[in-house]
Amino acid sequence: MEIGQEAIAGTKFQLPGQTSFYKGKVRDVYTVDDRLIMVASDRISSFDHVLPRPIPYKGQVLNQVATYFLEATKDIVPNWLLEVPDPNVAVGIACEPFKVEMVIRGYVVGHAWREYKAGKRLLCGVEMPDGMKENDPFPSPIITPATKAEEGHDEDISREEIIAQGIVSEADYLQLEKYTYALFQRGTEMAREQGLILVDTKYEFGKKDGQIYLIDEIHTPDSSRYFYLDGYEERQASGERQKQLSKEFVREWLMAHGFQGKEGQLMPIMPDPMVQQVTERYIELYEKVTGQTFQKADTENISKRIEQNILKALG
Repeated sequence: MEIGQEAIAGTKFQLPGQTSFYKGKVRDVYTVDDRLIMVASDRISSFDHVLPRPIPYKGQVLNQVATYFLEATKDIVPNWLLEVPDPNVAVGIACEPFKVEMVIRGYVVGHAWREYKAGKRLLCGVEMPDGMKENDPFPSPIITPATKAEEGHDEDISREEIIAQGIVSEADYLQLEKYTYALFQRGTEMAREQGLILVDTKYEFGKKDGQIYLIDEIHTPDSSRYFYLDGYEERQASGERQKQLSKEFVREWLMAHGFQGKEGQLMPIMPDPMVQQVTERYIELYEKVTGQTFQKADTENISKRIEQNILKALG
């Protein structure tokens, strides 16, 4: 790690009017009245486990990519975001979250490919055609929802099960599907302009006063996978691996060090050069995805900076 580069592993603020606090894998979420204050820490998770060392600037990248895309899609669906008082903080409307993640896949990759390779042709009740190879596009994007687990792994679930179990009403679910397809279409177009392919992603929604809102993060490296467009066809034709812009390289490093989140496996600790490399990859990712130059925030006393900016926002 570079000298003077502080990373924030977590926060424990006591904010005026605070009614609850929730620590996610990556974000610290404070509720104040009807507002949510989401602090993107520098924690990094993989295989549903948080790694021991935080990654400098990762939280800033995550927060700023998410807010960039929330701004760019608010004509499609209202979203929770109200303001960004700090590079690591988003303040927005506290909604009642739907207990499903809307996962949408344009390509057979990751979990979908693992299922496909095992001979399955049905994923979350959606049929996958025969004769596909890894990283091939689906004829059209498919929605493969997951139930939102409080802890541990999210579980695949079909649209029919969601409605039958009353997890989401049919009317609301149909609306979530519409929004999901439209957001993925916009994300795909924006990615293409940057020479990228939006491979798959997930969206989360909530409700407030009868209105559906897009919540949480969208099109970030933590929630999405991107391929480089240039050379995609050639790589597919020759059976080469696709060039990815995602945190897949972190998963690969962990697997190479004997960790896949399974019982009894010991999480390896990243050495400084790897931490530095992950920081650089996240910054590259920000610039590639948004087309903007990343401005490193001052990380000296990062916790104090974040708290002061939140207090200012709360007025």
